Amino acid sequence: MKRYTVSVVRERLAEALDEAERGVPVIIERKGVRYRLVVEKAVSSRKPRRSHLEILDPAVAGGQWSWEWTPKGLTFRGKRRA
Repeated sequence: MKRYTVSVVRERLAEALDEAERGVPVIIERKGVRYRLVVEKAVSSRKPRRSHLEILDPAVAGGQWSWEWTPKGLTFRGKRRA
């Protein structure tokens, strides 16, 4: 167990956080009152995002495409290979 006073933990906060992260109990004392520093594991409430796009053309997946302005507007076209 690691004990700190408030004045010492101000100087060594990073050390106290590292100790707590390693699982060592960290106690901070102030005016006779003891506080325990514990690590709270983050709980992810979000579901992983899935892509809304599916790439079917290997040229698109490989970056072999570009946009081109035409009289009809913006069009999609494959790049010419050198």
